[in-house]
Amino acid sequence: MMTSVKVEQLRRKHPRFIYHSFAIERSAEALKLRFHFTIEPDLQFTPETVIEAADWDRIKALSPGLLELFVFQLGLVEMLSYWKAACSPELLVQAGSLDAQQIEWWTDLLLYGMREFFYVNQIDFTTPGFIHITSSALGKHDDKECHAEPEQSGGEESRLDRDLVLMSGGKDSALSVQLLRELEREFHCLLLNPTPAAEAITAQVGDRMPIIVRRTIDPRLLTLNQAGYLNGHTPFSAYLAMLGVTCAVLFGYRRVIVANERSADEGNVEFLGSEVNHQYSKTLRFERAFRWYSQTYLSRDVEYFSLLRPLYELQIARLFARYPQYFSAFTSCNRKQKEGSWCKQCSKCLSTFTLLYPFLTAADITRIFGEDLFERTEAIPMMRELLGFAEHKPFECVGTREEMLVALYLGIQQAKTRDRTLPAVLRHVEVNLVPQHPDLSQRVKSILHAWSDQHHLPLAYTDLLRKHLES
Repeated sequence: MMTSVKVEQLRRKHPRFIYHSFAIERSAEALKLRFHFTIEPDLQFTPETVIEAADWDRIKALSPGLLELFVFQLGLVEMLSYWKAACSPELLVQAGSLDAQQIEWWTDLLLYGMREFFYVNQIDFTTPGFIHITSSALGKHDDKECHAEPEQSGGEESRLDRDLVLMSGGKDSALSVQLLRELEREFHCLLLNPTPAAEAITAQVGDRMPIIVRRTIDPRLLTLNQAGYLNGHTPFSAYLAMLGVTCAVLFGYRRVIVANERSADEGNVEFLGSEVNHQYSKTLRFERAFRWYSQTYLSRDVEYFSLLRPLYELQIARLFARYPQYFSAFTSCNRKQKEGSWCKQCSKCLSTFTLLYPFLTAADITRIFGEDLFERTEAIPMMRELLGFAEHKPFECVGTREEMLVALYLGIQQAKTRDRTLPAVLRHVEVNLVPQHPDLSQRVKSILHAWSDQHHLPLAYTDLLRKHLES
């Protein structure tokens, strides 16, 4: 394919992106990180990240250069959000040094994690020389070298035997902290730009010492977007992974736990012979890659894994439905995230509603969402998109096509047990789709009792999850 004229013009006008430097500002209240990026010739960005209530005693005890190493690495993920504005063919890292393996790893993340961006903007990322990442031999941080060996605890107990959980405020992270409570593990939550849902669930599980991080996008990027520069999806969960390991080292945690599930491995569409996956940085492939990178270059003492990796979204919804104490707190809608509510119009809302519907009472499902979304005839086209009857699966964190169909089939059975007329969406599915799939009852069992051995859970966590799945 031919990359659009607009993209080619931007790449010619802005041939090089530079990650210049980073700055660390310490105060009694927080650790402020500032990054300096340039899109040559003249576009400058200085986004900031603030880590609140830093553990200064622990930070002072770190090996020389270790704090700088982690801040530098966090900036490498941050830079993708700014590089995409012009998609410059050269990406120069001056803020620190990268070896050949690291450059290969970051190139891989860019090419896989940015595929939705490439698809939406019709960018041919397969052309030779599309992106070339280079690193200066000497890293720069206030004119000092930025290089350190992976962090490893010595005789002192620098890593406490406790877990740091990424808390989004959705059903998956709510289920994760609930399971950890039952395991009686010490854990705390990491909240990035906390939403009302994330704060409510964190308080609900009794965490009085969450780690709060506030990330600010440079407004100049938003101005460029309005002026016609490129915009689109970046691998946000890769940022969360890097932030999680960074905070684990700075605050003293042994494990960083996320709530990514098996369903994330299903892609959305094929583009230029490759799969585009909105959830790439939630996939098993990314988890494996990041674990290797973290152990090799960041910290040998901190383990990163997803607690829910063996399960499908539908199985998670079934387990979550057992904990009504979270029904009024959680939200999964990205549009209304800051308000802690549901827009009831997007595919994320419809997917979450569909997955929970078979396992909740009519009163509970209505109480959560405010209404029965299946009553909306206008939801039928979006449901068909979720089921695969469109150019691409919606670019949201939603269930697989298979489990959406299974959830709808279960929803039909559930609605019939309530002795009520099927709402519009379920009626459409029963009439138009169910007859084409006579084996749905078997597929229900296949999904609800599924277990993937492709995961990185320690034994105690595996046993806990299996026990709940089988109960």
